[in-house]
Amino acid sequence: MHDALRYLAQKQTDFPAINRNALEILQVNLGYLCNLSCTHCHVNAGPKRTELMDKATVDLVLDFVQSEAIHTLDLTGGAPEMNPHFKYLVERARKMEVTVIDRCNLVILEEPGYEDLAEFLAANKTVITASLPCYLEDNVDKQRGKGTFSASLSALKKLNGLGYGEAGSELQLNLVFNPQGASLPPEQQALEEAYKEHLQERYGIVFNRLYAMTNLPIQRFGSMLISKGQFNGYLHLLKDHYRPENLPGVMCRNTLSVDWQGLVYDCDFNQMLQLPLGANPSGKMHLSDLTGRSLTGSPITVRQHCYGCTAGQGSSCGGALG
Repeated sequence: MHDALRYLAQKQTDFPAINRNALEILQVNLGYLCNLSCTHCHVNAGPKRTELMDKATVDLVLDFVQSEAIHTLDLTGGAPEMNPHFKYLVERARKMEVTVIDRCNLVILEEPGYEDLAEFLAANKTVITASLPCYLEDNVDKQRGKGTFSASLSALKKLNGLGYGEAGSELQLNLVFNPQGASLPPEQQALEEAYKEHLQERYGIVFNRLYAMTNLPIQRFGSMLISKGQFNGYLHLLKDHYRPENLPGVMCRNTLSVDWQGLVYDCDFNQMLQLPLGANPSGKMHLSDLTGRSLTGSPITVRQHCYGCTAGQGSSCGGALG
């Protein structure tokens, strides 16, 4: 696989310097193990990855969430549910009345051994933010593998049956769109309306929000761009569509990313590029080093890929910024 960081490092970044606001969200990558190998994946996750957060680090995450009064725990992977301590982490966090987001690929809910997962998530009122990169079968199977669209629909119907996405329900179900190739996502609101109309009319499926996210040129997606000779062109596309009004809302301002070893980064994308936290440019920093330490006002590590979060309508873990 091609190293996207080497390509990003070939040019001095001219992305604007930005600093952190108060920390509100802890985004925790529980490991790179996944039941899928999606072409747009910026993690290079897959069934052969072995990196998984251990119990001691999970407990450290919980201690940090409590001591720093974090209001949202955003769990990602890989498939975060494949970590053996996933349920323990969710249950403990919910007892602290912390909002827990599960970034779910949907197909995991249909895998053997995970038959009770949907019921568990509902019982713990976990927010589900689920990847469904298109509402058309051929496009989804092309990005994620044959049969994944059908499995995703089955999982969505199961979640709807538990109350997820239904009007008046406190169980939130959000979907995530990613472009198939080297292009920016379409306008989020219009796309959400198209998703809702198609999924409800064709399959009787409902959900709360659609998040349109820009693909970042790193890991598997970055390698694909390099292979096709599109890497530099995509970087130019992102920069050409830069909008400074998106800067205040980028997720790195109030979110801290934690990898499976407990090492901390400014965002999940920087984690995949192994770019150190801006507050410690001399090297990597562990979550245990941050207890009781304010990051407010500290610099954020930026490179050219950061234009992906500020291009067009903007992109964050909560979708478009403007």
